[in-house]
Amino acid sequence: MLLIHVGGAFCVLAGALLAVVLSRAALRRERPSEIALLLGLIRVSVVLIVLGMATTLAFGLWLLNDTAYDLADGWVGAALALWLVALAAGGIGGRRDRKTRELAEQLAGEGDAPSAELRARLRDPVSLVLSYGSGAAVLAILVLMIWKPGS
Repeated sequence: MLLIHVGGAFCVLAGALLAVVLSRAALRRERPSEIALLLGLIRVSVVLIVLGMATTLAFGLWLLNDTAYDLADGWVGAALALWLVALAAGGIGGRRDRKTRELAEQLAGEGDAPSAELRARLRDPVSLVLSYGSGAAVLAILVLMIWKPGS
C-alpha cells in the first residue's frame, strides 16, 4: 500500500513539473499555434495529477487503517486540507488556462499572428497564483508526509 501511495505522489509531482515546464515554454513563444500546442500538452500532466491525487488519497486513507496514525493526527488533517486546497486551486486555475488555450487555438486558425490579449492571458496573475498555489500546497503535503510533525 505504501509503495502505491508513494507512486501516486510521484505521479502528482511529475505531472506538476511537466505542467510548469510546458507553461513556462508557452510564455516564451509568440505564435499562437505554438502556444496552443504547448498548452494542449498540459492535458497529459492533468491526467498524471488527477490519477496521482486519487491514488494518494485512497491509499493514504487505507494506510491509516494499517498504521498507528489516524485522522486525529494534526499532520494528517493538515495534509487532507492542503489536498483539498491543491485540488480546488488547480481545478479553477486549469479552467482559466483552458480558456487561454482555446484563445490560442482560435488565433492560430485566424492567421497565427502574435496577440497582446493572448500574451496578457498567459501572464494573468490570478491564473498564475492558482496554479503555483496548487503546486505549493502539493509540496507542503509532501513535507508533512515526510516530516510527520507531532509523531
